[in-house]
Amino acid sequence: MQNTHILQAMPQLHRSLIDIVSALNRPENDAAMLEKAGLSLERALFPLLVLVERLGPIGVVDLAGRVGRDHTTVSRQVARLEELGLVRRRASQADRRVREAVITPQGKTATDAVDAARGRMALALFSDWSPGEFDDLVRLMRKFADGMNAATEG
Repeated sequence: MQNTHILQAMPQLHRSLIDIVSALNRPENDAAMLEKAGLSLERALFPLLVLVERLGPIGVVDLAGRVGRDHTTVSRQVARLEELGLVRRRASQADRRVREAVITPQGKTATDAVDAARGRMALALFSDWSPGEFDDLVRLMRKFADGMNAATEG
């Protein structure tokens, strides 16, 4: 019964995920986020900066894999973030051959501004949700993300 239910609901779940990913990948949404955060940053650099802050220190190859871009492109973009003073690169402590990106204080200030803008946008998005609905979403999204990570890592 459970398997049948899952298989029947999968097209709707898949469509929802496509809609979410599509909304998150729209350039105008990143531009709006940057504007609300008061940042003048090239749109292509924005997700890299956030990932370095959330996941760093992080190597360029890992970072490229997470954003679905070629590692040479991401390497150039990380170099640009470094020029802007938002990240710095250093040799990995685990493997000196790997250069990893870490957030700088200026970069952290920028991501804090993005977080504040994201919070304001979320308040509008979830204004008609009950606290329980929102808490369920957060809990189930974490469970889903953990399951996806386990499935792709194993």
